[in-house]
This record gives sequence, structure tokens and C-alpha cells, in this order.
Amino acid sequence: MAAIPPGSRQRCSVCQVEIQGMVGGNDLVHFSQGAPGTRAKLWARVCQFLRSDDKRAQCLNQDVSQRGTVVQSDYYDEAPVINLGGATGPAGSDS
Repeated sequence: MAAIPPGSRQRCSVCQVEIQGMVGGNDLVHFSQGAPGTRAKLWARVCQFLRSDDKRAQCLNQDVSQRGTVVQSDYYDEAPVINLGGATGPAGSDS
């Protein structure tokens, strides 16, 4: 897929995010919730999970040269561990 010209936006027909072309090629992704991010973050959280060739063909973020390097912080974090036991220990223990 061709690069998005600086100053313009395109909406992905698959996931509905908007990608804004930026000077220098570091496009800005406008998610439906939260702060804007990178194409790498979009790939880590959404695009890599497309399974059909049809969906991949419609996706605006399949070109490796346009998305950049995906880093660990681009993925969703693991959910925190929540202790549901009482203040004295796990439920059912006498300690």
C-alpha cells in the first residue's frame, strides 16, 4: 500500500483507525481510545492478528517498511495479579 501523504488521513476499512501521514514517514495512528500511537503499536495490538488474505489486503498497515520496528512496549501489558484473599492471606487459610 502506498504511503499516506503528509497532512492527510486515511481510515482503515478493517479496524477503523485513522492513520495520519507525517513528514519523515513516522505516521501517527489515531486509535478510538487513548493517545495517538505509531504504526508499530497498531501492528502489535491489531494488525498481526488478521488471518485471512482478504483482510490483510484491506489493511493499511501491512507494509513492513512503513510501520517501523515493533518494541516490547507496543504490545499490551500483562494484567496485574490481583489477590482476592483477605488481609491475612489467601481465602480459606488461617495464617
